[in-house]
Amino acid sequence: MHNHYNGLKTAALFGVLWAVLLGLGALIGVNSRSAAPIWIMALIGIATTAYGYWNSDKIALRAMQAYPVSQAQAPELYEIVGELSARANQPMPRIYISPTPAPNAFATGRNPQNAAVCVTEGILQMLTPRELRGVLGHELMHVYNRDILTLSVAAAVAGVITSVGQMLLFFGGGDRRNSNPLALIAMALLAPLAASLIQVAISRTREYDADEDGSQLTGDPLALASALRKIHQGVQLAPLPQDQKLVNTSHLMIANPFRGGGMSRLFATHPPMQDRIARLERMAGRPLG
Repeated sequence: MHNHYNGLKTAALFGVLWAVLLGLGALIGVNSRSAAPIWIMALIGIATTAYGYWNSDKIALRAMQAYPVSQAQAPELYEIVGELSARANQPMPRIYISPTPAPNAFATGRNPQNAAVCVTEGILQMLTPRELRGVLGHELMHVYNRDILTLSVAAAVAGVITSVGQMLLFFGGGDRRNSNPLALIAMALLAPLAASLIQVAISRTREYDADEDGSQLTGDPLALASALRKIHQGVQLAPLPQDQKLVNTSHLMIANPFRGGGMSRLFATHPPMQDRIARLERMAGRPLG
């Protein structure tokens, strides 16, 4: 169910992102004798992102200090994930638990054959089995929808734009006789900002998709709505520390794991929790009791 045309929104946002990149390239070609250093930096950014995509599961699991568990160690978790994987006709992912009291969960991996699902000890203590099933349905749909690839491409393009902006601020426009310094400064500052906002919008769109598709997989949108409400309250009480490794993987989690307010909300990779809960309640046809 994609009532909000999220697939089209993602495609449109990617179009804007590429338009910003191509616009930067055109302006650089006009104002600079050589754009080689800028594109070398861009290629480094793309290579770094490609490495991150290929190793996304290892990076995220290491950041959360997660450990693998067997079916004997976590029978209920295995039962839920196994049932949902079979319902989706997909292979069983590897299962991990992170030893943190902060309630959260994420799934990662470049495809269903290389997927991993991780939940924190905090979320296991907080949620009922029904609510946990709703969360796991959401996370599995991130893998089935290839969201890791989508978000990695968005991060790559946004990273290229940011690198170009930084190089412009450092080196200027090359041929200063024919360039407009104010235009170059504006381009160098505003293009990375626009890229970051578009990247955030793509991430938020994929969260809405995973909420909807995960609820279709479980057949129980109210379970996910109830879980999200509890997780949001739990994060306020026990947020994760803003360690850079955790910040870099926070977009994978079902809820923003940090306390945030003011301008930080503008760059949050997750939609407002109340909006997500309201959408799920509309899917179910009634508000959560």
